Amino acid sequence: MIILDTPYAELSFNQENQLAMIRWKGKATSEEYRNAFNVLLDFQKKQTITRYISDIRKQAIISPVDRKWFETVAMPRAIQQGLKAATVIFDGNAFKKYYINVIINATNKYGLPMKVFNDLEEAKLWLMQK
Repeated sequence: MIILDTPYAELSFNQENQLAMIRWKGKATSEEYRNAFNVLLDFQKKQTITRYISDIRKQAIISPVDRKWFETVAMPRAIQQGLKAATVIFDGNAFKKYYINVIINATNKYGLPMKVFNDLEEAKLWLMQK
């Protein structure tokens, strides 16, 4: 099921697997970046989401302010609302490595199992074991 489809991101949900996915399509403003997560977090209030995939292969660079917001607002809220495991689909782009490290540090701080993949199917298989 598609939750949101915009020029910058697509959010989808698989109820059977309690899996939400955000596929970034390119550059998003700060407002758009936060909106995508807020839509997903609001949806999580109505539907059980225990697994999450973020496909950042086409995502543009995220500002330090938005990275901090993700780490201190979005991540704790998702965990509080029932998130149990997450994956990131990553293409190895050096510019995104810092962003990945922020995500890894945040998940470690909150004790959330998280792994980085470059293949969507591998990410799904790992998540289904969580």
